[in-house]
Amino acid sequence: MLHIYCPYCGEMREEEEFHYGGEAHIARPLDPASLSDEAWGRYLFHRKNIKGSHHEMWYHAAGCRKFFNVTRNTVTYQIEHVYKMGEQAPVSSEEAQG
Repeated sequence: MLHIYCPYCGEMREEEEFHYGGEAHIARPLDPASLSDEAWGRYLFHRKNIKGSHHEMWYHAAGCRKFFNVTRNTVTYQIEHVYKMGEQAPVSSEEAQG
């Protein structure tokens, strides 16, 4: 089980209190009506699904009920960074190495 730090509540909590919200930092198209079916499908369904450091969105359902972002290693499950919505994602050691 993951232990997740909530940047709003300021406490480490068990994973059961949270809901995974998918990949973080995906911008909604400004004019969805103008997208082709193919482009809309890419926006809705195509995700990076990388091996290593991955930016995710989580929701603290049993606490403050706010969304926040987590950088988690998908191989080790280690949480590298936790940061509030709207903040810049910290650069992980894997991303820094290029």
